[in-house]
Amino acid sequence: LNISGAVVNQHLRELNARQLIVFEARNGKSYRYVLTPAGETLRQDMATRCSTEAIHIYTGLKATVRQRLLRLVDEGIGRIVLFGASETCEVVLSALGEMPLKVMALVDNDPDKHGSLFHGYVVSPPQILKSVDCQAVLITSFGRQGEIKAQLAPLCQARGLEIASL
Repeated sequence: LNISGAVVNQHLRELNARQLIVFEARNGKSYRYVLTPAGETLRQDMATRCSTEAIHIYTGLKATVRQRLLRLVDEGIGRIVLFGASETCEVVLSALGEMPLKVMALVDNDPDKHGSLFHGYVVSPPQILKSVDCQAVLITSFGRQGEIKAQLAPLCQARGLEIASL
């Protein structure tokens, strides 16, 4: 955590003073720190709040992605390829739901992913974009959008495909 032992000890003393942990001596120089029933209750409450917040964030992200997908539909696009088999792609697949968009393929630059299943789709290399019947390629990666867009530009321009990102 890159914090000093003194700061850790200060926090441990505070937790002990609040009766959230107890110190159990293991030998002359070390201790085991154990949650008290009140500490365990607080830990469970914090875990619940953290999980709830994560679900709210996921729900908000999914709604944002859904709005982007609806813009594609409004542009008359119905057949798409997803580029990037990652956690973001999982959100896109979840947001698709009953939308009138058909995923024609899922591609990724990582050769280790090629041929594997990702949420029911076989991950293919980008070269298949030369022959897939689609209208747009949706970049489902936040981290490398610029790099992927530059990679896709010549092929998409030649085929008249839109490049979309989230």
